[in-house]
Amino acid sequence: MRQRGFSLTEVLIATAISSLLLISASRFLPGLQRAVLVQSGQRELEEEVWHHLFSVGKQLQRAGYCAGNCQGQALVTARLGSCVIVRSDANSNGNWDNSASENDSTGFRLESGALETLRGATSCEGKGWEKLTDPSRLTIAHFVVRTVEHAGFAPEVNIEMAAIRKGEKGEPWQALYTVTGYNL
Repeated sequence: MRQRGFSLTEVLIATAISSLLLISASRFLPGLQRAVLVQSGQRELEEEVWHHLFSVGKQLQRAGYCAGNCQGQALVTARLGSCVIVRSDANSNGNWDNSASENDSTGFRLESGALETLRGATSCEGKGWEKLTDPSRLTIAHFVVRTVEHAGFAPEVNIEMAAIRKGEKGEPWQALYTVTGYNL
């Protein structure tokens, strides 16, 4: 019985075809890696924006809660809506405390491309605000809080945010989150 393998010509042709396929695939691979990197960066941006929207929204939903007789405004917007101060009775003692240890107000503002917060905020100005976003990674291009009144219903509070990753070109990614202000 005689065994027979591939001829030299067949091996060379198979090698040439395999080389062409590998060269084609290697040209496609960097583009694929770039697309995956851009897509994962976009997904990271979207997750971070939604995280901050939900955090701010949670505070806005609490605005106006009082287990007693609280005096003053529960929700104050300034700077055309790019700064908001929220007051709620966090410890349910019946009033909105202003002491350093029991402060019931929280502020959020857009400042120099970063979203900032301050516990005990009484004004949108001043120092001591803590950055919620890292300006070296992310630029917040737009942050606005608007209250929409509906006759016979609790007001809606709309939070708009637009952000772009640092160093990227193009339009910022925008999101809108709406909560109901039951205590307003």
